[in-house]
Amino acid sequence: MSVCALFPGTFDPIHYGHIDIAHRAAQLFDEVILAVYDQPLKTLVFPPDVRITLAHQAFKNTPKVNVMGYSGLTVDFCHKVGAQVIVRGLRVFSDFEYEFRMALAWHRLAPDLEVVALITNEEHTFLSSSTVREIASLGGDVSSMVPPHVEAALKERFKELGPSQQVVPTTSLRD
Repeated sequence: MSVCALFPGTFDPIHYGHIDIAHRAAQLFDEVILAVYDQPLKTLVFPPDVRITLAHQAFKNTPKVNVMGYSGLTVDFCHKVGAQVIVRGLRVFSDFEYEFRMALAWHRLAPDLEVVALITNEEHTFLSSSTVREIASLGGDVSSMVPPHVEAALKERFKELGPSQQVVPTTSLRD
C-alpha cells in the first residue's frame, strides 16, 4: 500500500525549515504533497501562484515531493488527493499547543486521517516565514534561511512594494 502525506501551509515564503521537513517526510512516505494554501487569514507577501512556483523550484530535484495549491478545508483536500497523513513541523514548544489543537480539529472532521509532527532540526528552530519576511523587508541577509531563488524573489518583491509597504508587521527586529 502506498502512503501519501500532505504537508500544508502558506509557505510565504518557503524556507530551509520547510524544505527540511518535506525531505524528511519523503523518507517516511511514498509521496509528499506540499500543499500551498491560497487564502489564509493573514497578510501575505506573495500571491498563491508565486508561492507555488517558488516551492516547485525548491523541489525540482525531489521526485517524491509534489507541490499543489489548494483552498478550503485541509482535510477535504487530503481526501481529494488521496492523502492518508498530514505532516506538520514543530520548531519550539509553543508550536505544540497550536499544532495539537489543529490535529484534534482535523481528527474531528476526518477521523480517517493521521497527523504526524516532525521535530525541526536544531539549526532551523529560529526560522519562520514571518522572520524571513521581516528581515528581507529591512534589506537583511536571508541567504542562510532560503534558497537563492527565494532570496531573489523577496528582494524583487520588497523593491516593488517600496519602503512604506504594509505587508510585514512590525516586530522587535526594527528596534
